[in-house]
Amino acid sequence: MRRIKTGYFSLAVAAGGLLLLAAGCTTQYDKIVKSADYELKYRAAKDYYQAGKYERAATLFDQSAMFYRGTKQDDSLHFLLAKSYYLWGDVYTAEYYFEQFRTTFPRSPFVEEATLLRINCLYAQTHRYELDQTPTHKVLTAIEEFLYNFPGTPYKEECLKKKEDLEQRLDEKQYESAKLYYHIENYKAATTALRATLKDHPDSRYREEILYLLVASAYKYAENSFHHLQKDRFQAVIDEYYNFISEFPDSKYRKEVDKMNTAALKELGSDRTATIPATEEEKEEQIDKK
Repeated sequence: MRRIKTGYFSLAVAAGGLLLLAAGCTTQYDKIVKSADYELKYRAAKDYYQAGKYERAATLFDQSAMFYRGTKQDDSLHFLLAKSYYLWGDVYTAEYYFEQFRTTFPRSPFVEEATLLRINCLYAQTHRYELDQTPTHKVLTAIEEFLYNFPGTPYKEECLKKKEDLEQRLDEKQYESAKLYYHIENYKAATTALRATLKDHPDSRYREEILYLLVASAYKYAENSFHHLQKDRFQAVIDEYYNFISEFPDSKYRKEVDKMNTAALKELGSDRTATIPATEEEKEEQIDKK
């Protein structure tokens, strides 16, 4: 008779025991899912929720929802249903249920948290700045509504941080899109897009670069224009130049824009080069000479 190796036999027995245990647990859950006892489903859903088994909890809360419609447990059940999907990681379904909850139960004690968690779901669905920003606009609207409806909310700082991050994405996307026109040498479109960026984001972190590109776009546009159109367009270079240096007199782009301004003045046949404000370095040199 062949002897069975005890090590392999023990492993087989242990594996079989685990499979039987797993089968038993699954069977118990399946029985609850198939049961017509909705009170049992609701109790089990709460137990699964407390145990962190959110997928099972969500399924059972969903099945119980119709039975508890109009009862005192209605709002708490729907809140836990939405939150189960949220904690499970299904932010799309969770957002749908949170939105449904806040419109169905506007006076529920859970409505503030539900509204905040919906914002978190929407925020998780946003994209990096290069991609479509429609979801970003949706979150920003939701945040504005939330702060308006709950002015004393303890979640204010959390929402403001999200808002700042999202606005920076929009700022970066618009700036990069405007800059692209400059790089493909469509200087007229670049000027229009850059001005629109400043209008939409007056406190843009790219403000210095935008104002610099406005000077450069104006100069390139004038330089490549027909002669009879150049006078007004070189004048526009000078105007953009003074807008730039009034805000950023010590900019790293100062020498470059000075050259463009000087060239524009020369094209206009003007001696106004003497009126170019001195840089800080030039001012220090003048003081040292004295």
